[in-house]
Amino acid sequence: MLDELLERRWWSIFVSPYVCMGRLVRYDDHFFELKNADLHDLRDTDTSRELYVADSVATGIKRNRKRVFVRRVGGGVAISKLEDVVDE
Repeated sequence: MLDELLERRWWSIFVSPYVCMGRLVRYDDHFFELKNADLHDLRDTDTSRELYVADSVATGIKRNRKRVFVRRVGGGVAISKLEDVVDE
């Protein structure tokens, strides 16, 4: 199931006030590895999570990390391909 996300741009919803977007290059039982990623702390802006993701779909991912590892357990709620985000 997760193999279909490999080498695709995707984003993740966390329980914490972060959103992460980037190209998934590999994963294991504990981590997702993303390259050319945007790890964004929503406390740094007045923008909602949904609006930030929708803006990134429209204008592109605002890369602030060459590489980031995201823990799979504990804080994640959902992941999705960026191309699956709809604004209807």
